[in-house]
Amino acid sequence: MFNAAQGNNLAIQLCYYRGAIEFDASPWLTRAEDLLTHMAAVECAPGATQIDRLLKHYLRAGSAATPVRALIFIGDALEEDPAPLRDLAAQCRIKGQPLFIFQEGDDQRVAEVFKQLATLSGGVYARFDTRSADRLRELLGSVARFASGGRKALTQSGRDSDKLLLSQLPQSDSCQD
Repeated sequence: MFNAAQGNNLAIQLCYYRGAIEFDASPWLTRAEDLLTHMAAVECAPGATQIDRLLKHYLRAGSAATPVRALIFIGDALEEDPAPLRDLAAQCRIKGQPLFIFQEGDDQRVAEVFKQLATLSGGVYARFDTRSADRLRELLGSVARFASGGRKALTQSGRDSDKLLLSQLPQSDSCQD
């Protein structure tokens, strides 16, 4: 992702939830090595999804001077009531903070809710599976280009993953035109 941003001051915060109540957010990271260190320290634990906590955190993040331009969510399940999540996604759109939701697996109910959240936020939904690490890498790079250079950066690259994002991003209300 840092390579895709091509030196445009990209900062990434790794957030994760696990277990029954744990939610953690790293400091803002500007080097790939630091992100990898934080990612390597994360261990899985069983528990229900906490997407509402993640969206609330996202809505509180950033400021006018240091805006947060994108949230990438990678997930395979949804155990929460979708109605409050849809409300939070709509708030993300109002703040100009789209959701880029990448679903692992093929659960149709989860896919429908994830698509709704992405659309409501002014973001993008895509599916991948465990065999498509390259596709996920491309999508993450596209989001990094969007976050650092907006629609213009996606248009200039011509990559298929950038075209996918452009095909779903709204034309008029993006903070990154």
